[in-house]
Amino acid sequence: MRKFDKDRALLGVAAPVLAVVSALVVTALVLLATGKEPFHAFNVMLTYGGKSNSQVYILNKATTYYLAGLAVAVGFRMNLFNIGVDGQYRLAAFFAAVVGGALSIPGVVEVPVIILTAMAVGAAWAAIAGVLKVTRGVSEVISTIMLNSIAGIVIGYFLQGGRLGVLDKDANMVSTKPIPTSSHLFSFKTATDPVFGFIVFAVLAGVVYWFLLSRTRFGFDLRAVGRSESAAEASGVSVKRMVITSMLISGAMAGLVGMPTLLNQSYDYGTDFPTGIGFTGIAVALLGRNNPVGIGVGALLWAFLERSSAGLEFQGYDKEIVGVIQGVIVLAVVIAYELVRRYGLTRQQRQVGAELAAAGAGTDDKQEVAA
Repeated sequence: MRKFDKDRALLGVAAPVLAVVSALVVTALVLLATGKEPFHAFNVMLTYGGKSNSQVYILNKATTYYLAGLAVAVGFRMNLFNIGVDGQYRLAAFFAAVVGGALSIPGVVEVPVIILTAMAVGAAWAAIAGVLKVTRGVSEVISTIMLNSIAGIVIGYFLQGGRLGVLDKDANMVSTKPIPTSSHLFSFKTATDPVFGFIVFAVLAGVVYWFLLSRTRFGFDLRAVGRSESAAEASGVSVKRMVITSMLISGAMAGLVGMPTLLNQSYDYGTDFPTGIGFTGIAVALLGRNNPVGIGVGALLWAFLERSSAGLEFQGYDKEIVGVIQGVIVLAVVIAYELVRRYGLTRQQRQVGAELAAAGAGTDDKQEVAA
């Protein structure tokens, strides 16, 4: 058992090491193909990404990416592909901003109300895809992609002057009514920019995710459905109920994605909520292998690469090269983990075969002695 645990730990370390080394080698080859010196590029990225203001930027960005990764990972654990995190987070942030701007209550009460509103909206929007899947057999991939587009249309309809939006004539921009100053979330002051206080809530979300999926019956049932729906059904687990529940939890987590920006930066819904964060969450969840700690590392890495792209631009490198690096890293991680998984499975089968052979030989020896 100890040997098995040791081998498992070594394989767990080997996968990310192999992925990083492979990504660096491929990225270096890409840089060489474009006529650039790879080691200089890596040095520029490390230097620029290590600056104090860059570190703050990375932490703030990683908070958002981490929450998006958790939202995607909930579905991944039972082979559900929630591609709609992007629409869920934007719709949740929009209505949370509307509620926050309309209320005039103490901040200690309003902040939880805003957060709960965002979670409820995100869960409700994700539940549509869950219901369609269990009642009509509609693939959650197709339904969530379509719901992303519908979410954008809904926001565009309501975010207009005279509806739920407020027109700033000087800037010629429309946004929701600002949240009162008393409801701005705390932040951590640094020598440069402040670190979003919502990072604390992100860590708590990671702890809840870990406990729910690793230490509860629900988490066991969820993983069982992901491994085999028929086996889970035979053991008394309602697959349909698990699908809808998982989509609700994933959507509620997606509702938190926009909260760092809303409560720590913009304080209204306007142009500060970009599209595509949901797809970044997919990459981050893949990098972290659906593990809360791994997702955190993946989120930090992704934010670091985004930040370091600015440093590369200053040195004459193409900004798109960072996109290439990100794609290479994702592919390297997926391939490396699969190779290590297959090697570990083959090694385990050989060990079991050797043990059975040794046990069989020992039985034969005893029978000869007895004879």
